[in-house]
Parts: sequence; structure tokens; C-alpha cells
Amino acid sequence: MQFCERQWGLIHIEQVWAENRLTAEGRELHERAHAGGAESRPGLRIARGLRLRSLRLGLAGEADVVEFHWEESGAAIPGMDGRWRVFPVEYKRGRPKRDGSDEIQLCAQGLCLEEMFGAAVAGGALYYGQQRRRREVAFDEELRARTEALARRMHALYRARVTPAAVEEPKCERCSLLDLCLPGTLGKRTPVGRYLARALRTDEETT
Repeated sequence: MQFCERQWGLIHIEQVWAENRLTAEGRELHERAHAGGAESRPGLRIARGLRLRSLRLGLAGEADVVEFHWEESGAAIPGMDGRWRVFPVEYKRGRPKRDGSDEIQLCAQGLCLEEMFGAAVAGGALYYGQQRRRREVAFDEELRARTEALARRMHALYRARVTPAAVEEPKCERCSLLDLCLPGTLGKRTPVGRYLARALRTDEETT
């Protein structure tokens, strides 16, 4: 939703979807991340495709990867002996975004995991397929506050059944919903009052 409120509204309020090459490549990357199954080795356990939820924030989803690192100061996890540090990893097809949407998505996963396991989740990582490396993200107070504020905004829009207006931006050209959103047309609509006032002025000038 941080990436584009209108895209979120079209998908979750109006229930429309379209796929392009970029979304297909992203879907395949997520499927590969989930396909490996659980993994366990000394000091590390890995869960893939783990279902997430937060009743407090009204969020639900699926994590690509959640790593559990053995750590004396970690938390007790149900069904696992010892104490563990919980560390989500989200896979992305492209490169880091400037708007912080990737970090917010990852933080939302961390907040879900905290509620599910009753354990503090201090951070996670974003893996970018084009760069073939991952970048760690700390879940500091600012990022947590932004994530929770966005969750409240999402629920307010959903309750009102309001799809945000189109705003044309350079990133629109890569969006699979471009032909459904029509930002080049709907994003440039002139309010009716302003249109009528301009039309009347033009008419007066020509008479």
C-alpha cells in the first residue's frame, strides 16, 4: 500500500488484477523461495511460506522465509527446544525502492511474528534478485510507527470502500494494472466546478 494506494484499492476493494512480465517474474521468485521447505542445521532453523497474522493490526499474509537463529538471549518458541532469535527475509525481484515500501512490508511481517510467538523481532532482511544480495533492516521505532499508521489507513479506506484517486507517476508504466487504473486519464481530471468556470470565462471572452 505504501508503494501505491490506488493499486492496493483496485486489488483489495475492487477485486481486479492483471499480470505482466514483472509480476510473473516476482511470483516465480516467491514460489522458488517457498519451495525449499523447512530446513534445520546446527544453530539455525528455516521456515518457508509461513502463514502470518496480527489480530491487533488486522494483518494476514505469508512470509517468504523466516529464520530462527539459536541465541541464549532469544525467545522460547512453541515446539522448538532452546531459545531463538526470529528473523524474517522477504524476496524481491528488482532493486530497492525509494519510498520505503519494502521496509514497511518486512516490518509488518516482523510485527506479526512478534504477536504470534510473543518474541521481540528486532529486524529482518530484504533479498533483491537483480542484485543477488540481501540487505538487513532494523525495525526501529520510526519504521514501526509508519507501518502501524499504514495499517490504520488501510482499514479506514477498506471500511469506507474508497479506492484512492489516480496519480500519474513514472512508476505507473511498469504497473500491471496500468490499463485498469488509467492514471494518464483519470489522474488529470479537472474538477467540475473549475471546468465550468473556465468554460464560462472562455464563452464570455468570445461574445
